[in-house]
Amino acid sequence: MDKIDLVKNTIDNRDIDRLVDWLKGYPRLTKGELNLEFEKKFANWIGRKYAVFCNSGSSANLLMLSALNQKLEFNLKSVVVPSVAWATDLAPVMELGFKPILCDSNKTDLSVDLKHLEKIFIEEKPSALILVSVLGFCPNMDKITKLCEEHDVILLEDTCESLGSEFKNKKLGTFGKMSSFSTYFGHHISTIEGGIITTDDKELYDILVSIRSHGWGRDWDIQTQFNAQQDWDVGEFDSLYTFYYSGYNLRATEIQAFLGIHQIDKLDDWGVKREKNLHIYDSLIKNDYWKVQYDLNDFTSNFAYPIIHPNRESIVELLIKNGIETRPMICGSMGTQPFYVKKYGRLELPNVTEIDKYGFYVPNHPRLKPEEIEYVCDVINARSYH
Repeated sequence: MDKIDLVKNTIDNRDIDRLVDWLKGYPRLTKGELNLEFEKKFANWIGRKYAVFCNSGSSANLLMLSALNQKLEFNLKSVVVPSVAWATDLAPVMELGFKPILCDSNKTDLSVDLKHLEKIFIEEKPSALILVSVLGFCPNMDKITKLCEEHDVILLEDTCESLGSEFKNKKLGTFGKMSSFSTYFGHHISTIEGGIITTDDKELYDILVSIRSHGWGRDWDIQTQFNAQQDWDVGEFDSLYTFYYSGYNLRATEIQAFLGIHQIDKLDDWGVKREKNLHIYDSLIKNDYWKVQYDLNDFTSNFAYPIIHPNRESIVELLIKNGIETRPMICGSMGTQPFYVKKYGRLELPNVTEIDKYGFYVPNHPRLKPEEIEYVCDVINARSYH
């Protein structure tokens, strides 16, 4: 059996041939019309009014928080982040000066623990929640959105691992005020590097496209530009170099957008393959200690298959020995990561501590073959009872 990689490149030879042919025409390479085309196509596919393409999923998280804070006139105070998350869900919360509140994870779909979340909402009264849908599994969006509404908490979604997953026929990434996605290598689609923010809020959209490019208004529609110039008494000559918001330079290139436009066409088929692989894993894995639980009525565009087992060290050793790539469960626990501990001290929550200690995941991608999944399961099963 050849090495079984955790992820595979979604950019194929046909994509490369198209890109080479396009490059031979010496097109504009910095952000331009193709970015707009990709954004419109993605927004239409996901079911949102607006999409903003940027240079990474991490930048997408930063832009979401910065845009929300500037819309609220810098009154965003505290943000809840799941303990099972990516580092750059938490890092921008800290960097922008908000109070981070870590929420424990549940042991069914690995998303936020609802009892702990409600306790945080009651006691801490946070401004926002960054909800991470872990490895493509759907959180209970009915209960989460209800809690957010009851406690006046703004919901932001990190959907970087869950592109295409659907809760009750509604795509993840369409529940929150804004949502972030990653188009990095190995994710559901790839633009080499890249990230996307989606929203239905026109004001937030205008802030997002402004702060993506320094804080200026060049990417706004004509009416929005005119209104800003009138409000701030800006003349035509100065308008291109007037900065309405505190911004960054987080733009994507036309090369990335060119790739993304063609990647979207493959998403539906790839999602079906990911879910089929998930069901094969479920049927073959023999793990009495823990198995992921999810609603079969939902659509799960699974990113990777999670395992939690006390014999992690032994199982991982055997996987690596047999050429099967594996890794810890995302980042483990955010509360024990050095960058968090240095500022706030170590935080060990009960469920995430177990996930951190015993958790890992194994490959799932559209090019994974059933016989490869069977091989992975055989290796895991050989050590899961010892």
